[in-house]
Amino acid sequence: MARNLILTGGIRHPFGDASRALAAILSAHGIASEITEDIEHGLSRLGRDGFDMVTIYALRWRMLGDQKYAQERSRWGFSLSANGRRGLTEFVASGGGLLGLHTASLCFDDWEGWKDVLGAVWMWGRSHHPPYGRVEVTPTATGHEITAGLGAFELNDEVYSGLELTSGIQPLLTATPCSTPSENNRSAAPVLWARSFGRGRVVYDALGHDRSSLEHPIHGHILARSARWLRGEAGANIEN
Repeated sequence: MARNLILTGGIRHPFGDASRALAAILSAHGIASEITEDIEHGLSRLGRDGFDMVTIYALRWRMLGDQKYAQERSRWGFSLSANGRRGLTEFVASGGGLLGLHTASLCFDDWEGWKDVLGAVWMWGRSHHPPYGRVEVTPTATGHEITAGLGAFELNDEVYSGLELTSGIQPLLTATPCSTPSENNRSAAPVLWARSFGRGRVVYDALGHDRSSLEHPIHGHILARSARWLRGEAGANIEN
């Protein structure tokens, strides 16, 4: 069985429940996941404990610049160490898989290299999302193994918009809020892509606010396909 390390934890999201749901989805497709909130220790284990992939499903950043986060800062404020940055980068570049979910783009805000690895980061003051609600998801590259044969679908989630993307990102899915107070928030945003990084592979899925999003039948299949693609398995396409 392949091994996945889920690094999680943070505010305003049900990370514990959702991480267990993700582990169950992947387990059904031959991937055993270990879940931890200790990001530094987890990253230190990547190169020595036989993990095939790592999942960043956390909301861990310095939490500076806005007093509304002050009460949470002592527990959740976070700056990834130089060793952690090096360990994650080397793990993927040497052939490991990285799955970034939802809030992964908000993590590690003082690490400029994170955008180069993940493919995008949240830009405070510009990036945003409409309120949690019904979202229409549309495939934009149905020839890729992860999205082959998929049609549009709807689920409840948040649409992260205005992210800072690296050059050359080719979205596999875009998402549009079905109803928002402002028509300005109804533009489609890229929410899934897959890319190489050194000898490894990276998938970022901006959806996944909670268990219900992850367990949506089509989204669950996309996650399973993503994990198989990250591991370089032939026939990553899974029947819907």
